[in-house]
Amino acid sequence: MFFMRFPIDAVFIDRQGTVVGFVENILPNQLSPVFWSADRVIELPAGTIKATATLIGDSLQTAA
Repeated sequence: MFFMRFPIDAVFIDRQGTVVGFVENILPNQLSPVFWSADRVIELPAGTIKATATLIGDSLQTAA
């Protein structure tokens, strides 16, 4: 998050697309916790996790 100018939400997913962790409203120059089982992270506008009611264990799909 270094050099970012605005807060974001981050959703951490494993290789199967399962949410293994998330952090809401990460502020600029702030670090997030490490989710060792995560394979990827999706960075989203702040407030998206709450608006979509995303939970650990949810399964996400990417567009083809």
